[in-house]
Amino acid sequence: MKKLLHFVMLLSAFPIFAQPEVEQEVEGVIKTFFEGFHKADTLLMKQTMADELVFQTASKNKEGKDVLKTDDVSGFIKAIGSGRPVTEKWEERIHTYTIKVDGNMANAWTEYEFWLDGKFSHCGVNSFQLFHDNGTWKIIYLIDTRRRFSCDAYTE
Repeated sequence: MKKLLHFVMLLSAFPIFAQPEVEQEVEGVIKTFFEGFHKADTLLMKQTMADELVFQTASKNKEGKDVLKTDDVSGFIKAIGSGRPVTEKWEERIHTYTIKVDGNMANAWTEYEFWLDGKFSHCGVNSFQLFHDNGTWKIIYLIDTRRRFSCDAYTE
């Protein structure tokens, strides 16, 4: 009986260390998205995105009021590919991934900080919604928050 109890305890601890394969796939899509982002490789980014991606930002304006802004994805892609100076370095550092999956839908919550030319710019979270489209995970919705304060856990 004692051996059985130890075996059950060992099995119950295993999921803490093992990430299910589907969660790894979702995380991989997001990592590929940011690989393209950092390299200004819009073709790589587009491989991870659905054609009808919705892209939003939740922030506060100068008066401290909550603002929800919906951006045009094509404008975002243009800014990545050709809208920024070649010498300008954009770096989004992802600190955590919390991924939930139910069938062909997934959500990934990522805490991040954004650095521009090696200097801290802002921090926040990204919330990615993904759809499993016949064998391929695609980002269908992305919303982020942006703030320049309360980032102590992430800034150097």
